[in-house]
Amino acid sequence: MGDEAVFFEAYDAVLRQWPVQVRGVDVPSPHGSTRVQICGREDGPPVVLLPGGGATSAAWFATVGELAPAHRVYAVDLIGDIGRSVHDGAPLRGAGDLVAWLDALFDELGLDGAHLCGHSYGAWIALNYALHAPRRLGRLVLLDPVNCFAGMSPRYLLHGLPTLLRPTVERMRAFHEWETGRPPEDPVWREFLDSTAFARRSKVVAMRRPKERDLRACAVPTLVVLAERSRAHSAPRTAAAARRLMPGASVVTLPGASHHSIPTERPAELNGLLAEFLA
Repeated sequence: MGDEAVFFEAYDAVLRQWPVQVRGVDVPSPHGSTRVQICGREDGPPVVLLPGGGATSAAWFATVGELAPAHRVYAVDLIGDIGRSVHDGAPLRGAGDLVAWLDALFDELGLDGAHLCGHSYGAWIALNYALHAPRRLGRLVLLDPVNCFAGMSPRYLLHGLPTLLRPTVERMRAFHEWETGRPPEDPVWREFLDSTAFARRSKVVAMRRPKERDLRACAVPTLVVLAERSRAHSAPRTAAAARRLMPGASVVTLPGASHHSIPTERPAELNGLLAEFLA
């Protein structure tokens, strides 16, 4: 089995343990095809889930069971990142190209009025989309968003750089355990994270922080959920900045949570927040 085949087998293994029936579709766009995992109530309000960088749509295995009974869930493999989306079209040069990609995805799937939830890099994309197309969204959820309200930790970037430049299983494990303090609890998810050392990505987009005036003008109802022990940034500083820049947003800090594990481990509190906010 080739290196990339190891990754896709681990990816599929995570999807097989989702607690609901899921269907993968490939959606065309000017930037390439986007793999979207669809599940949940067919006539429910749509929720679009954007994962963190290097995590893929499979990362929502601990969340979809809570959302699916009431919502139609669309979990996305980010264009340009690892996963089953194929970036073989227009280039990705920055936030503008990513919001154009999401525009095309919303058009193809008929998602006007959808709620949008993103984690980490996916939260940065989600926030930029809310600033670009607020009328297309219902509500916005940002899970430990990076480079949205405050800068990232230089130590975090330093620890993460080797996993981008020369990824190995050992480096992936070391980075995850440095950030979270322990190995992943779920063995199937642990094997998937190991396998990402063999996956390919086409483009790492530089994340520029949105302008303060744009954040203050954002009218989309927003929930910001921060990880108390995040090493990606300072949770208290990010919370204070979010409250200052988006005074209408609800800002919550999850005790004991880390940046990498917030969607996947001890999900009960996060799922309760999502269900209440999106109800």
